[in-house]
Amino acid sequence: MPFVHAFLYLFNSLISLVIFIVIANAIISWLVAFDVINTRNPMIYRVVSLLDSLTEPLLRPIRRFMPNLGGIDISPIILLLLLQATRILVNDLLAPYAVAAVSLN
Repeated sequence: MPFVHAFLYLFNSLISLVIFIVIANAIISWLVAFDVINTRNPMIYRVVSLLDSLTEPLLRPIRRFMPNLGGIDISPIILLLLLQATRILVNDLLAPYAVAAVSLN
């Protein structure tokens, strides 16, 4: 039984980390777009590149199916909704069955 709880904790922690990274990437992209921070700074450039490389594989499939909204990118919002829905699905629907299956053994 502790194995299931440890797996759920790890799963929820990873989802929370991805959510944090997506939000951080969105905020930094706004700051770059409004010229609040400058990517000519090597440290800022590295942070922006890192966040882009972490989020782009998750956002690319969503962007393929999204219609063009005239420069507004809502793919991070859709990704956040999908991540939360996945968390709810696993925690509320699958976890009770996993706990019950492990406790039967």
